[in-house]
Amino acid sequence: MEFRQLLYTIQIAAEKNFSRAAEKLHIAQPSLSQQLSKLEKELGVLLFKRSTNSVELTYAGSVFVDKAQQIVDMADQLRREMEDIADMRKGRLVVGSLPMTGSHILPHVLPVFREAYPNIEIVLIEESTKRLEQLTASGGTDVSLLSLPLIEPSLAYIPILEEGICLAVPPDHPLSEPEYKDTVIPVSMLRDEPFVLLKKGQGFRAIAHDLCQSAGFDPRVVFESGNIETVQSLVAAGMGIAFLPKMVTRHDWQGRAPVYLQLEGKPTRTLVIAYRKGRYLSNAAEAFIATFRDTLEKISK
Repeated sequence: MEFRQLLYTIQIAAEKNFSRAAEKLHIAQPSLSQQLSKLEKELGVLLFKRSTNSVELTYAGSVFVDKAQQIVDMADQLRREMEDIADMRKGRLVVGSLPMTGSHILPHVLPVFREAYPNIEIVLIEESTKRLEQLTASGGTDVSLLSLPLIEPSLAYIPILEEGICLAVPPDHPLSEPEYKDTVIPVSMLRDEPFVLLKKGQGFRAIAHDLCQSAGFDPRVVFESGNIETVQSLVAAGMGIAFLPKMVTRHDWQGRAPVYLQLEGKPTRTLVIAYRKGRYLSNAAEAFIATFRDTLEKISK
């Protein structure tokens, strides 16, 4: 049994198609089929049920792929540990981020990290909260920037920032009048308001929904977007109101702009760096977390 055969089998299981698996592995399909047949003959079991349209794992194949993935993960962690021994003269760090948070925070953090560790390659993956948790749990990212609560039980995390949440209203909304400028707004007061929210699957969507439910109502959603800047633009255009993390609020709008107000109880969200429980955190990952914390402390003052 060869290590490359483990990789081949894992890729076939993921793609459920020999052609796509061969393409991802950058080998010819006949070579891939030959290696699989050789492995199955050596093991004495069939790993896949083949048909004209698909490839499905057998029971033996499921067991094999599960163990093979563990071996590949252990080999990958061993490689990372050896790179650490080289005192970070080289390395690779896969960082997951929510688009909303990453676009406002990572431009501050990544240049600082790159200057301190120029030979560490950073690969950035932006996904929805649900997908990012899945990727982090499966080892698809080394660390990910997420917000609490986390749904995936196999993740551990390090808190890095407690960020305030504010209310954004259109400039011609009654709450935008000067008399409300220094007033805290009870969420219960917003029961009948139209809301602009992020799409489902985004962590802040759940936070906004929970704020309303805690006040005794479900938000009346009139628009949804996958982009926080679009949410702000729709609020500015008078299409509804929205809850926003304070870090994404903008005061450099050209023309109409949302009005930002304080919420009663000063609600917050907790940003964390998440990683898979039991996963070896490389020196590069530890340095990234430290850089993240230090940079956020400076920009939040």
